[in-house]
Amino acid sequence: SGKCIILAGPPGTGKTAIAVAISKELGPNVPFIQMSGSEIYGTEKKKTEILIEAIRKCIGVEIHEMRKVYEGEVTNVNIITAPHPYNPYQKVPESVRITLKTTDEEKTIEAGASIAQQIIAQGISEGHVIQIDAETGRVANLGISLESKKGKTYDVDTSRKVPRPSGKVLKEKEFVYMMTLADLDELNAKSRSGGFFSLLFGGSETKEIDTEVRMMVDQQVKEWVDQGKAFIHPGVLFIDDSHLLDLEAFSFLGRAMESELVPIIVLATNRGIATIRGTDIKSPLGFPIDLIDRAVIIATHPYDRNSIKEILKIRAVEEKIEIEKEALERLTDVGERSSLRYAVQLLSLAAQNAKRRKSEKVTVEDVQRVNSLFMDINEAADYLRKYEEKLLTH
Repeated sequence: SGKCIILAGPPGTGKTAIAVAISKELGPNVPFIQMSGSEIYGTEKKKTEILIEAIRKCIGVEIHEMRKVYEGEVTNVNIITAPHPYNPYQKVPESVRITLKTTDEEKTIEAGASIAQQIIAQGISEGHVIQIDAETGRVANLGISLESKKGKTYDVDTSRKVPRPSGKVLKEKEFVYMMTLADLDELNAKSRSGGFFSLLFGGSETKEIDTEVRMMVDQQVKEWVDQGKAFIHPGVLFIDDSHLLDLEAFSFLGRAMESELVPIIVLATNRGIATIRGTDIKSPLGFPIDLIDRAVIIATHPYDRNSIKEILKIRAVEEKIEIEKEALERLTDVGERSSLRYAVQLLSLAAQNAKRRKSEKVTVEDVQRVNSLFMDINEAADYLRKYEEKLLTH
């Protein structure tokens, strides 16, 4: 973690595609956040607050916890009701007597009103496999037991089917939670929030999280890691169009890279020598020199003919478009002369033209037809120069 990578190259050379590929390869437990450089500018939060929130969303915390739970298949449930204290004509759950069965044991337990309310709310009945936390009383419905009558009633059912648990009803189980530092920040901020406003409306007085809360979360996470209760998974923060960041944001990112809990930061830009936003200074990529010095730069280059052709083939397969060889060659010519993005758009338009002709394959005539109807960026520039005197200007 704490590394910075800059993807630099002309438009349409695959910078965002590389970011998407990174997100697919990281796996489910590694956070990946994608944002644009323009997203940091808002009226409700400071720029640095948005950046630090995005950074902390990219730090995954895998928490392992041993808890005592009652687990088993429900074979009998009896909810005892009592008159409502304010309305004697209304009944409310007072307690519940529930029998849980595993492959080794069957046990009947009695629980209070809160557990009874959870059982009613979740629609738990005979045949369901449930977990009841012995400390907090939280009830989790795991699904329908495969060995129960309810589990054997239907061949096709939307309910989740699980095997009957083994071992004793009361047991210690390890639970694994995947959270981010931002999630822990919000939980701690809500527990600490107070004041007249929060009492009335249940919300926080501010939309930003205090630095003290984040320091407490960091300290708690470090203690969990030292005790072996948690593992940290540094993720990836991808900022597209990062030349839109200003000097204040770049300065904050540079300082954030030196802290302990920070993800891999990937910045993408299509600028050359550009002015750093918020200053009059020109710099490579529109980034401060000290930030560039801390990063490794990956250059992306325009696609060659073979790459354009292969990408068009893949796109045609994904969109279920049958295309003749000559039409593919013509689209490749367009992509080589203009851009891959324009060629991909013409592929979809040519498929619509073929569909209108009631043809199953895209032919050269379809490509020529849509190419004559639309302009690429070079043709548009020539058009504007030709009619420059007749067009309106501000």
